[in-house]
Amino acid sequence: MNPQAIHYLNIFLGFGAIILQILSILTLILLFFGPKKNKFLDYVDKHFLVLSFLISLFASVFPLVYSEIIGFLPCTLCWWQRVFMFPTLFLFGTALWDKDRKVVRYAASLLSIGFLISVYQNFFYYFGGSSSLPCDVSGVSCYQRLVSEFGGYISIPMLALTTFFTLLTLLAVAYFYPFRKQ
Repeated sequence: MNPQAIHYLNIFLGFGAIILQILSILTLILLFFGPKKNKFLDYVDKHFLVLSFLISLFASVFPLVYSEIIGFLPCTLCWWQRVFMFPTLFLFGTALWDKDRKVVRYAASLLSIGFLISVYQNFFYYFGGSSSLPCDVSGVSCYQRLVSEFGGYISIPMLALTTFFTLLTLLAVAYFYPFRKQ
């Protein structure tokens, strides 16, 4: 891929991540501090399987685009996040097919562990040393700035963190909101 196409892909994913971050925060505020009945939360609760499947689909496809097509090799922490993200595509796909809302119980553990790994990676990516040394013998560094959009705010670790956070937010709505409506 040429650098300009990669830049446009980064901008597209960056805007998507920022929109997901804003919507996730708004959703959590409405869920825990808003009125008991809310049309936005009704919509999210009704369609959480479709939304979760689509987000996990994007979160499974675009890391593969970055690594297999663009050639950005993933670091060790990225690999571990993939271990916990990729199965959610199949969990949410199967749950969507069967209309099974109990997927919340199964996906929550995978997403929580992936989220913690992502928080760890983002902490050291943004606040740790700016070493370009490899994290392990593979030669790939967790600190390498392969994507840096919107003043450095959007990076591959931030995209992963946003995805885990958004999916956990959707699971929180699916789990807690039906109890609040009563």
